[in-house]
Amino acid sequence: MVEAILWDNDGVLVDTEEMFFAATCDALARAGVTLTPAFYLEFMLVNGRNVFDLVEQRGWTPQQVRALRAERDADYAERLGSGARVMDSVAQTLQLLHMKFRMAVVTTSLRSNFKIAHQASGLLDFFELAVCREDYVKAKPHPEPYLTAMRLLDVPAAHCIAVEDSARGVKSAVSAGLRVVAIPNSFTRGSDFSGASAVLDSIRLLPQFLMGL
Repeated sequence: MVEAILWDNDGVLVDTEEMFFAATCDALARAGVTLTPAFYLEFMLVNGRNVFDLVEQRGWTPQQVRALRAERDADYAERLGSGARVMDSVAQTLQLLHMKFRMAVVTTSLRSNFKIAHQASGLLDFFELAVCREDYVKAKPHPEPYLTAMRLLDVPAAHCIAVEDSARGVKSAVSAGLRVVAIPNSFTRGSDFSGASAVLDSIRLLPQFLMGL
């Protein structure tokens, strides 16, 4: 029986993946590193590696890398503030599900960015809690983010399901013992979701899928 749904945020609830990619590209370009969407997808959203390691490999000091990353974070926050769009059919789907399931967000976003992304989304009332980057030590694809959410909700993995859009997120949830539904977006479509229990073309199909469990 599914008691709780644990939702990824970026690319599942709000359309922020391309904003983050653009801000990261601009920052790394200042260090002479060029990112392509395909490389970024494989390096970060599949393998969960830190793209700022590429800057350090060019001889930048840790202090310089931290400063560059801070510039990227400020740029990304500014882009979010211009308006992060809610993904298609998300509000309607959450409305259908929130009276039947406990729900939480499990994201790699900083809490400050999470709040900016949702300042006009109208979605946060659907969720019991949000686990953000400050709430755990090891990020996805490590299982810690999902383990943290389950501990806070006091719900075992057998009674939860995760909703993700990236291979990195699927690996994190599966490693935490969860069943996972992958809902790719335009940025992550074509990724390897072999660990997922299902891959859906649209979030609109999720209520029907859950009814079959």
